[in-house]
Amino acid sequence: MHALSLPTWWIHITSVLEWALAMLAIQRWGRLQAEPAWNWLALAMLPALVSAMAACTWHLFDNPIELQGLVVFQAATTLLGNCCLALAALLIARRATAA
Repeated sequence: MHALSLPTWWIHITSVLEWALAMLAIQRWGRLQAEPAWNWLALAMLPALVSAMAACTWHLFDNPIELQGLVVFQAATTLLGNCCLALAALLIARRATAA
């Protein structure tokens, strides 16, 4: 755990928790509004959460070269997450204009 300072760890961990809480809040909003498109947005946020957890795991073990695959995995899940979020946002926008 020497790779990051304590304040940086605090930011990393609270960001992961905040993202998970945002996913739950968006899902609840979709349920309350009876708009299932918002549930897709919450689900689309999952790859970004996995990406953040992969980055934290890599830092937790002091960024060893043996875990370099986690960096590639993190990049791939970031790309996947961004694509999923764009599609979910498009779905919400289309449903909003159709209503």
